Amino acid sequence: MFILTEKNQAEAVRQALRQRLEGTGVTVAHPGGEVLVLEGETFRLDGESLRLLPGVRAVQRLTEPYPLAARTGHPADTVVSVGKARIGRDFCLIAGPCAVESSEQVTSIARQVSAAGAQLLRGGAFKPRTSPYTFGGLGAGGLELLCRAGRETGLPVVSEITDPRQLSLFREVDVLQVGARNMQNFELLRELGRQEKPVLLKRSFGATVTELLQAAEYILAGGNERVILCERGIRTFETDSRATLDVAGIAALKEQSHLPVLADPSHAAGRRGLVAPLALAAAAAGADGLMIEVHDRPEEALSDGRQALTCGEFARLARRVQALTALLRPLLSKSSPVYR
Repeated sequence: MFILTEKNQAEAVRQALRQRLEGTGVTVAHPGGEVLVLEGETFRLDGESLRLLPGVRAVQRLTEPYPLAARTGHPADTVVSVGKARIGRDFCLIAGPCAVESSEQVTSIARQVSAAGAQLLRGGAFKPRTSPYTFGGLGAGGLELLCRAGRETGLPVVSEITDPRQLSLFREVDVLQVGARNMQNFELLRELGRQEKPVLLKRSFGATVTELLQAAEYILAGGNERVILCERGIRTFETDSRATLDVAGIAALKEQSHLPVLADPSHAAGRRGLVAPLALAAAAAGADGLMIEVHDRPEEALSDGRQALTCGEFARLARRVQALTALLRPLLSKSSPVYR
């Protein structure tokens, strides 16, 4: 059983519960934020009487390993507002370079993707790379260039954070991205749960849907309800693409959770020619938006140029996606992820 408290009331409610439940064999744990977890013979407890305690917002029995992320206790879709984008209500396009390389590069790309319909600008400054000898980003300087390009074009910015100690550098970043390699960096997730900014949580290439939702639970349990999930491809025996975009996983996430779900076809594809088909498949499966890597000169990119679309290719894809989502919108219920 878990209890949601009013803001800043968790400790007071915990003390009241410890006194009330003394001798019952039920213990009270506080994993963080506004969540308390009751462990032991909780089937003997009257949830309604606990709900009436001062400072208690809700009481729920644990029926899933991710109660805060589950749709069962939150049937309405969560909508995360970032600038003019309403992620989870309107289809959202996030676009930009894998890595910020220079002021001219990121500003030029920002202008072009904005004109093509992107609502957010992405760009990496801290890049956790498989090899220590490949380009790892410009760090704090890259963030400054990204945010400057965002201000110039009016686009909110998304960038990956890899360590809680970087938070002070991300003051102007609008959405904090957790990359696939850090999906189970639990200390980072706990710290992001204490922030007020939206968190875009990417699925690890070796994680199940349940494990992604349990990772999201760490952030939600800390009190941050502005979580956006992202399917970016999982590792299978297929070698023709960089990863396998789990289209079924997108539908499963929409079925099992109220959180918005994006797809990153760029990392799943690994090569430019597959990005558009995977993007359209993700949209048809019910994704709430796409995160696309775009570069003005992909052949010269310092990171992942092979999978980056040119600005013109992104503009053409944006038009196709907008046409598809307009066609699908009447067929999709916003209260349920399944086709009617």
